[in-house]
Amino acid sequence: MNSENFSLSEKIVSSSYVRQGLQARRGHEQLIRVLLEQGKCPEEGWHESTIELFLNELAVMDSNNFLGNCGVGEREGRVSSSLVARRHFRLIHGIGRSGDIAAIQPKAAGSSLLNKITNSVVLDVLKFTGVRSASSCFVCPMATGMSLTLCFLTLRHRRPEARYILWPRIDQKSCFKSMVTAGFEPVVIENILEGDELRTNLQELERKIEELGAKNILCVHSTTSCFAPRVPDRLEELAVLCAKHDIPHIVNNAYGVQSSKCMHLIQQGARVGRIDAFVQSLDKNFMVPVGGAIIAGFDEAFIKEISQMYPGRASASPSLDVLITLLSLGASGYKKLLSERKELYGHLAHELKALAEKHGERLLHTPHNPISLAMSLNSLQGRSDKAVTQLGSMLFTRQVSGARVIPLGVEQTVSGHTFQGFMSHANSYPCPYLNAASAIGITKDDITLCMKRLEKCLKSLKKEAPVEINESASPCEGLDDQTVP
Repeated sequence: MNSENFSLSEKIVSSSYVRQGLQARRGHEQLIRVLLEQGKCPEEGWHESTIELFLNELAVMDSNNFLGNCGVGEREGRVSSSLVARRHFRLIHGIGRSGDIAAIQPKAAGSSLLNKITNSVVLDVLKFTGVRSASSCFVCPMATGMSLTLCFLTLRHRRPEARYILWPRIDQKSCFKSMVTAGFEPVVIENILEGDELRTNLQELERKIEELGAKNILCVHSTTSCFAPRVPDRLEELAVLCAKHDIPHIVNNAYGVQSSKCMHLIQQGARVGRIDAFVQSLDKNFMVPVGGAIIAGFDEAFIKEISQMYPGRASASPSLDVLITLLSLGASGYKKLLSERKELYGHLAHELKALAEKHGERLLHTPHNPISLAMSLNSLQGRSDKAVTQLGSMLFTRQVSGARVIPLGVEQTVSGHTFQGFMSHANSYPCPYLNAASAIGITKDDITLCMKRLEKCLKSLKKEAPVEINESASPCEGLDDQTVP
């Protein structure tokens, strides 16, 4: 309804009523105008009716929704199922063109605008969550592992002689495979034990730079968010080393956007040294379906290079999902979720510590990890070798998802490399343990129910109840992906 149609409506319905409707319509349009003008996440969340109006307006700008369109090409936005069309708000053309995922599509002005606005809103979120000097980003329609691969493939063109990627160890398969898939040889830098924490071995990393030669190293691949007792890498020191030796630096910030500490580490690393790009998951940070990541950095030219490396067009679903979510929450709503997560981290630590002490265990001291916690399981290990893994199975069958039970001495081969003590980020961590995390969206009820079920399992095992093993459940549920426990 434009102003002319509203004027015509006054001939049918009382003009006072029509003017009231016009004012309501202008309220929606004002919000959309500010979004297009500023390109920032609105401070207050939008009503769903405003979001739907905006998306419908974008959809009618795409050629597949033109009333008189006659398509004779092989890709004309045709969709057989009306349910599928509605699921995507009739935004069918995806994003980008064959040569650049960020390019404008002549046949899809609405989808192209969606892509640009989403990238701008997401950049604003990265800035107000802590990385203030980030200059560019884009939503990549691949999860974190493949998005890291895209970064490595882009660096290949800048450093054609490079063969190696220096990687402070984190026992998570997809970030290791991201390097192998890109055709490089990961050089695993074992962590060092400081108290209960596993921390970056800077001396060993620098020794490897001298041994291999800086020109033969594609980059340093560091990590922020991780499972305790590993803690975020020493990003500032790594960034200084990378600047000193002129080596690129890619940061796996998988679920770090929700942590002010992780974001601060990236900001400081970029300030004092070198960080070329940092990659974060959409689903783990913004509570949307799996399938997207944000690739961000401090040099617009390099981030553009990465987007141009993506072959072909791409799905708009990840961009659409995160834009709808951020418009719904608004900046204030998202910040509230971050604040609640941080507060519940303290509550989870308190409850887990009390439960550990009650059963002769202890909460491992990992103050540098702002999301994940770990509780020792020495008493179970003393009972039998199977008791630790049995606890994992028991929790899974009792619908406690995401809890990770880490036994001692697991050997695992990933893409040809054999890890000792796999899942514990070290060859021989001193004790078995259980992980739990306070991630965005967690509630106090989740923690209460988890502690109740965990205590029942521990009591059952202490009574030496018959072994209860669910053959279909992994005792370390969640290890093969990057999801927060």
